[in-house]
Amino acid sequence: MATFLYRLGRFSYRRRRVVGAAWLLLAVLFGVGASTLSGPTSDSFSIPGTESQEAFDLLDERFPGANADGASARVVFAAPEGETLSEPQNQSVVSDVVGELADAPQVVSVADPFQAGTVAEDGQIGFAEVTYGVQVFDLTDEAKDALFEAADTGRDAGLTVELGGDAAQNNEVEGGTEMIGIGIAAIVLVITFGSFIAAGMPLLTAILGIGIGISAITAASGFIDIGTSTPTLATMLGLAVGIDYALFIVSRYRHELSIGRSGEEAAGRAVGTAGSAVVFAGLTVMIALAGLSVVNIPMLTEMGLAAAFTVGIAVIIALSLLPALLGFAKHRVLGGKIPGLKSRDPESDEGKPTLGRRWAGLVARRPLPVLVLALAALIAVAAPVTDLRLGLPDAGSLPADTTQRKAYDLTAEGFGPGFNGPLMVVVDGTESDDPRAAAEQFHATLSETDGVVRAAPPMFNEAGDTAIINVVPDSEPSSAATEDLVHDIRDAGEQITGSTGAAVAVTGTTAINIDFSEKMADSLLPYLSLVVGLSFILLTLVFRSLLVPLKAAVGFLFTMGATFGAIVAVFQWGWLSGLFGIEQTGPIVSMLPIFLIGVVFGLAMDYQVFLVTRMREEHVHGAGPTESVVVGFQHGSRVVTAAAIIMIGVFSGFILSSEDFITQIGLAMAAAVAFDAFVVRMTVVPAVMTLLGSRAWYLPRWLDRLLPDVDVEGEKLTRYLEEDKEPELEPAPS
Repeated sequence: MATFLYRLGRFSYRRRRVVGAAWLLLAVLFGVGASTLSGPTSDSFSIPGTESQEAFDLLDERFPGANADGASARVVFAAPEGETLSEPQNQSVVSDVVGELADAPQVVSVADPFQAGTVAEDGQIGFAEVTYGVQVFDLTDEAKDALFEAADTGRDAGLTVELGGDAAQNNEVEGGTEMIGIGIAAIVLVITFGSFIAAGMPLLTAILGIGIGISAITAASGFIDIGTSTPTLATMLGLAVGIDYALFIVSRYRHELSIGRSGEEAAGRAVGTAGSAVVFAGLTVMIALAGLSVVNIPMLTEMGLAAAFTVGIAVIIALSLLPALLGFAKHRVLGGKIPGLKSRDPESDEGKPTLGRRWAGLVARRPLPVLVLALAALIAVAAPVTDLRLGLPDAGSLPADTTQRKAYDLTAEGFGPGFNGPLMVVVDGTESDDPRAAAEQFHATLSETDGVVRAAPPMFNEAGDTAIINVVPDSEPSSAATEDLVHDIRDAGEQITGSTGAAVAVTGTTAINIDFSEKMADSLLPYLSLVVGLSFILLTLVFRSLLVPLKAAVGFLFTMGATFGAIVAVFQWGWLSGLFGIEQTGPIVSMLPIFLIGVVFGLAMDYQVFLVTRMREEHVHGAGPTESVVVGFQHGSRVVTAAAIIMIGVFSGFILSSEDFITQIGLAMAAAVAFDAFVVRMTVVPAVMTLLGSRAWYLPRWLDRLLPDVDVEGEKLTRYLEEDKEPELEPAPS
């Protein structure tokens, strides 16, 4: 592989105009596709194989006009202080708002608070339920505008009117947070290279890569459902790895130039060596992201594949476009010096010992105490993970100044917290001798169940064989008590099935969230096994070793433990919540652990591959066990440090997002990169490699013969160049 990439690097350098024009054309084509083929993003998702999803599917079949999964809104009214909604003037305002909503586009029905009995006992607060005939991502701008205009009608007349439900959500994708990461990356790159020209290369290629990736995702939204968070996550990952991959190659290119290579030869060697590490690091990230499909949740699959595609674009650009740009810059990547900053080679051996070499020497002299201290620190940070609780965010986790949060609080104040998350119980009596009697019997059971505030009378379909019973818990939607109630109702349903033959299922938004969280938890171990197993095989190919991949996997487990401990402390316990602008503590977003495992494992392997590849390169070229660790660490540590700081900066920018999931994943990934890069890869790894010595590279002979030699350390490339066999390339343009 190293020889192939060497040829690719030289070809791109020599044919830079052709390569640059090809990438520019691709960017234009994808941009045109995004502007002409794009469709709306959505927040809908299905959870195949769960009771709540099967119940929704049954409702669509048995209650065809009900549109059970359609968009909805809750319009919450509050009377002025000292008044009630029942007073004539206030009741008239409520009727006007309800009438305006009834005539709004795509509205199927509006439940008047006074007719539906949704006015609180003290008369201060009431709400109207609005049902739409389409799913939320099919709502038109006119329908949404009409909803907010109706609320303004009530406010202008003196009432407090707030909006809840999915129809009131703002589905616009946030922008601007990635600029913080780009700014941090620019500063780090300038300090690392001491040159604007060298610093600009990784930024330029990364921005082009995410531009093409996001354009492709946007164009795909015209054909498939794309979640509102998907472009943000793809941007986050594409920007981080795009800068890092280019940084590795530019750093190696500058090193090759500094020791006297020509520009073309330096580009070839940089892509052949650092580029090999980039290929396998990128493949590891893509395997981890694509592996999210095993969870069998379409939304998560789509997020993983979109992010994997963007990472793949970043790898290809780093291997082809970047050497072409280096061809335009030539030796100027060593120039463009900034006053006060030294334009240095990050991998140079010259001059006084670097901080990286001094640190590696310290670890090599005291490997066991350093290892014990680092692992003890990670275990201490991981301690809060025992209190990890998963869930999906609801309106109660939104900022206090949003209308959805105000509607949530008013509803809880007037009716109790359970009204924000009612349950829908479906009684399927097709296998029962008397469906109506079975539904009435279960309604009586629900009315006496602990934790139930109210169970509405059964509503039957036209055939009379299926009933819906709306249940209001006495606890808020995201609480453990509501989760226990759902399980209690399902257990009671099994007893009814045994005595009457009627099947019982619990659904609704709250039940779906609970089922989703449980499916995430159940999928965690199989997914972790798949990702770690496939990556173990890949790393065995890269390092020709069994112990090095094993060490990488174990180190990753320590990283994840510390990361989960940190996010529990911040998001559940509220530690440092003010620093990160977190107004409401609560459960960790249920998809975060499995998504974080996929993403962070891939990113962690970036540093593992780049850092340990340099150690193996020294080992293969004859260095002793300890010397190969110290010299390899010295060559790679400065670049890995810069790459880690850039990733932390990029991810930290997303902490400012108003979306709970984006905030949590931004902080979690920033923490994970910090733990993995500075504690695991740059402390634990050199300590373990020193303790293992030459045994680190042990591979049974029979396995060595079976595995293909991918030559990531460039040994074959070195022999190839020593034999002076120049690659067969077209003549350079005149």
